[in-house]
Formats: sequence, structure tokens, C-alpha cells
Amino acid sequence: MKDLLKFLKNYKKELVFGPFFKLLEAIFELMVPMVMAKIIDKGIANGDTGYILRMSGLIVVLGVCGLGFALTCQFLAARCAYGFGTELREALYRHINSLSYESIDRIGTSSLVNRLTNDTNTVQNGVNMFIRLAVRAPFLIIGAVVMAVTIDWKLSGVMFIAAPLISAVIFFIMRRTVPMYKRTQQLLDRASTLTRENLEGTRVIRAFSRQQEEIDEFGQAVDDIAESSSAVGRISAILNPVAFMVMNLGIVAILWFGGARIDSGSLTQGQLTAFTNYMTQILLALVVLANLIVIFTKALASANRVSEIFALPSEENGSLVPESSTSEIEFRGVSFAYEGAGDSSVKELSFSVKKGEMLGFIGGTGSGKSTAAALIPCFYKATQGQVLVRDTDVLDWNKEELRRIVGSVPQKAVLFTGTVRDNLRWQKADASDEEIISALKTAQAWEFVSAFPEGLDRHIAQGGRNLSGGQRQRLAIARALVGKPEILILDDSTSALDYATDLALRKALKTDLPDTTVVMISQRTTSLKDADLIVVLEDGETAGKGTHQELLESCQVYREIYQSQMNEREGSENA
Repeated sequence: MKDLLKFLKNYKKELVFGPFFKLLEAIFELMVPMVMAKIIDKGIANGDTGYILRMSGLIVVLGVCGLGFALTCQFLAARCAYGFGTELREALYRHINSLSYESIDRIGTSSLVNRLTNDTNTVQNGVNMFIRLAVRAPFLIIGAVVMAVTIDWKLSGVMFIAAPLISAVIFFIMRRTVPMYKRTQQLLDRASTLTRENLEGTRVIRAFSRQQEEIDEFGQAVDDIAESSSAVGRISAILNPVAFMVMNLGIVAILWFGGARIDSGSLTQGQLTAFTNYMTQILLALVVLANLIVIFTKALASANRVSEIFALPSEENGSLVPESSTSEIEFRGVSFAYEGAGDSSVKELSFSVKKGEMLGFIGGTGSGKSTAAALIPCFYKATQGQVLVRDTDVLDWNKEELRRIVGSVPQKAVLFTGTVRDNLRWQKADASDEEIISALKTAQAWEFVSAFPEGLDRHIAQGGRNLSGGQRQRLAIARALVGKPEILILDDSTSALDYATDLALRKALKTDLPDTTVVMISQRTTSLKDADLIVVLEDGETAGKGTHQELLESCQVYREIYQSQMNEREGSENA
């Protein structure tokens, strides 16, 4: 929580003057009952119309001034709270983008989104209410108690009985509801996760006709949220009725005993009226204070969730930018295990490739191919061994420079809303149209892009929904090729391409980018036939490495993959 206070440093004036103006409003509010007492005891009792009008005018002045102070406080509170919220979100978003893959995996994408939106809003609301009410409510309670005691300390005994009763009710409700607010936040994370999964996998859901099952699961998740919120609401609903019951009984007692004191001459009618008003102010302020505590509790819980993100260390960044060398990529006894995983995803992986060569990874699903490739641009840090690029450990590299020379195409082709040109300038922001077209031609994408009436200005919907799978993959490959990276990682990113297009792509890479080291992950042995080194993985371990021909002779796993694929191709051709 403390680390969020730094975002208030630019709003010190608002933090000081906001509560100050609210304090002035509370002072003027405390003066009103005393003025009313004088109107009753002097003006009405003596039939002095002029006095009544003058004092009534004073009440109007006090009300107008109080309104002005309240509006000023509201303005300052809003300026501080929304400014604080803006800076907090910007810093949080910036920090999330600096996190390593391990940290993101630890929290989860849906939870990160929820904390960036819902939790920051809750904290922002807490700051707003702090400025507006944190000073006013306690001051009203204390001030009203002091004023009531000065009027009649004996009659104050009723107030000292009623106030603790309401405080006890507030304590009981707070004790029950605070843990429930935290659970509601966790349930919101669950609903957010389901929403994200369902929206991203909508085609799969429909393909298997799982709409009703997913609807039922999401319905259960939101029902849990509703049930948790309703439980909190049912308990919180006790507060106002009980508080007003105690308050009204207290007022009855004040009128009862106050009437006797008026008869004895110890108290005037105006003073009794003022005392009743102070009693009402105290009890209403206690209710406001209880609601304020609820808001602060929720804000504190959300602040702790936001602070957990800031507590995650940013990705370590080295300072080296080594000069080019003949040795491009080298793994020295590399092992890696995901956090919380029982076993390593890759184990004792060792190989090296030179500049301009092609490295291939092949193996069954879950054998560690993508994990090994993700270690090259240092998306993950090896738990054992070293990954070297240009004879330098990737941990010592300046990460921005490392990823500038490494073009990555993930398994799932991800495109963003915008034009084709906008998407292809991600690797190189100032890329010319000639460079973009050259990359499109190499990626075998220019043929369909040039057929668009808009050409490079063709609009791409979110995620590339208005393109086919093969078109998305080729555009993703072209995006990585813009700027001619030294290392190109193709993580099973030709799976949607037919054999002819796949072959044309590999030939174009060799011709157009002769100095680029290509790391290709593929399930097809035909895609890796020309690789200078193929690493065969099985359960994270190296089952064999060598050229295509060498592996056919020496590696049974590779030979089985090759033979099964050849049989499939022959069968499809015969069919």
C-alpha cells in the first residue's frame, strides 16, 4: 500500500486544501443548531420577528458558504483522485510490460487485467472519499459531542449510550463483511478468466457445440459473484435500520428527559432542539463513517493486489551489445523448468549454430521445442546452463537490442487492429513501403495483399479475424522479416501453409536473407530437410541431433516421425 502513495506527490495541495474546505463545511454545519436554538429561545419566545429574520438569514449564509466549501472540496478531491488514478494506471501498465514471462505466468493475464481496471478504480475511489469524508465525519462526531456536552452534560448520557451501541453494530458488520469483499474480488478474477477464454476460443467452442456448457460454467461463476455480493449486502443492510432505530430511540429518550429538565428550568426549548440536532448529526456521521470504513477496506484490499504487481521484479536488463561474430546461437547444458512445474521442460540441451545457418527443432507435443526457442530472446531465463548469442550470455545483453536483432513468430499468429502497414512496422517503426513489400514477398504474402483494393492500407480487424489462418501466419512472418533480423524464430508458424507455399517460403528465406540464422520449429520433417542442424526433442531431452540424413540413420524418434509423415503424404496422394 505504501508504495502507491508516491503517486500522490503531485497532488499535495489538493490533499491539504480539500480536507481543509470540508472541515470548514463541518464547522459551519455545527453552528446551525446553535443559531436555531437562539431563534427559538429569543426570537420566537419574545415574538421578535426582526431577530428571527436576521438569524434565518445567518442560517442561509452558513448554508451557502457550506455549499461553496463542499463544492470546492469536491473539485479538489476529483482532481486529486482522478489524477492519482491516471498516474497509477500508467505506471502499472508500464510495469506490467516490463515483467518477465515468469512473473506474468505467476499472476495470470486475466488477474492482471482485473487489477489494472477494477482494482485501480477501487483505489481511486478510496482516495476520493478520503479527501471528502475522512476529516468531515470524525470531526462532526467529535464536534457534535463537544457542543452537546456544553449544552447539558447530564443529558449527554443518552448520547453516550446510543453511540457505543451503533459502534458495536458497525464493528460486527465490518468484521463479517471485510473478508467477504476480498473473496468477491477473487471471484471477479475467475469470471474474467472465463470471459477471456471463451472469447478467444469461441470457434473451438462452437466446433464442439460446447456453447451451453460454457454458458452454464460462466453462469455459475457470475452466480457465485452475485451470491457473495448479496451476502455482503444482506449483512450491510442491517446497518441503517439498526442505526436509525437506536438514533430514534435516543431522540425519544432525549425528548423525554429533556422535557423534564425544561420543566425544572435547567434547559430551554431551543437548547433541547439543538441537542436533538447534535444527536442526529453524531449518529448519521457514525453511519457515514461505517460506510467510509467499508470503502477504505475495499480500497486497501485492491491496493494490496495492485502492490503485488509492483512487487514483482522487472525483467533484468543487461548493458552489453556484442559485435557480430561467426557463432550466432549456442546452448551449453541448458535446462529450464516453469515455476511450479514438477519437472524441467528442457534438460541438458547443448548445440551451436553459426551465422546464416538453419536450426530446426522437432518432437512430439510438449517435448519442449517452443520453450527452447523462447530462451534465445531471453523471454525466460535458463534455470541451468547458458544460452549465448554472439558468444555472449543473453542475460548480459541489453534486452531491447537483443530482441531487435531477433525476429519472433509465435505459434499463434497475433495481429492487431489497424492496417497491414501498421502491423508490419512493429519490428521497424520507420520501415519504408519498399521494405514492407520486400518482406511480404519473402513471406509469400504479397500475392494476396496486392490483390486487396486498399493494398497496404487494408484494415485488419482485432486478432486478424477478417483473414484466413494462412494469411495471418504469412503476415506474422512478414512482420518479423521487416528490418532483416539476424535471427529469425519460426515457432511452428507455417502449420497453416500448404507444402508448396512452405517450400517457396524456405527457398525465399535462403535467397533473400542469406545471413539470417533461422530457427524453425516444425512438426513437418519436410520443412527441416535443409536445416544445417536438427535437434530432436523427447520429453525435454535431446533424442538426437544432426542433419536430416544423419538423423534418418541414427535417430529412431526422427525416423518414425519421418516415416509416418511420408505414409500420410503417400496416402493422401493415392486418395
